Amino acid sequence: MSAIPRVEGTALPLTGDDIDTDRIVPARFLVSVTFEGFEKHVFADERAARKGSASPHPFDDLRYAGSSILIVNRNFGCGSSREHAPQAIQRWGIKAVVGESFSEIFFGNSMALGLPCVVAAPDTVRALQEAVLREPKLPVKVDLDSKTVRAGSFTAPISLPDAARQAFLSGGWDATGLLMERYEEVEAVARKLPYVSGF
Repeated sequence: MSAIPRVEGTALPLTGDDIDTDRIVPARFLVSVTFEGFEKHVFADERAARKGSASPHPFDDLRYAGSSILIVNRNFGCGSSREHAPQAIQRWGIKAVVGESFSEIFFGNSMALGLPCVVAAPDTVRALQEAVLREPKLPVKVDLDSKTVRAGSFTAPISLPDAARQAFLSGGWDATGLLMERYEEVEAVARKLPYVSGF
C-alpha cells in the first residue's frame, strides 16, 4: 500500500463552477471495457472546440504540460457517477485536485484511485488560479499532513474528511492493497462461503 502524505508539482487552473462528469469524459467514450487511454478523452469536446484557437483549453495549453495538481472551482465532478472522469484526469497526470467543493460521488471515486480532492476557501482557490496563470511553472504543494496548500510564498489551509485524510496518510485508501496485505484472512473467509467454495 502506498501512503500519499503530499503532492508536489506544477498546477493547471481550470475555472468554472459545476463542471460535470459528462464534460470531463463525454458519454460516447464509455463503451470501453478498460480505462486504458482515457487520458486522451479528458474534456474531449471542449478541447476539440478550442483546437487551433488563440485560447487553447487548459489541458492543451503547453504552459501547463506536465502539471500534477488541478485547481478547480465549486461543485466539480457533479452529474453522473461515472468513475471514468477521475480515471481520465489521473491518467492525464493529475495527482491531486484542489477545489471549492466536489460532488460526493466524484470525491469517492477519486479516493478509490488515490487521487486526493481537497477543499479550499473560494478566495484561496481564486488566488491559486491567478498565481498559476501569472506563473505557470510556480511550484505548488498539497500537504495532507499539515492540511495546507502552498504556491510559492502563498500558504493557505485545506480540508478533507478526516477518515479520507487518514486513509491517504496510512495508505488505507488502497482497498486492493489492504486485501492483499491480509490475503490469508480473505482466503479463510472465502472457504466458508458456499457461493465461493461450493462449486
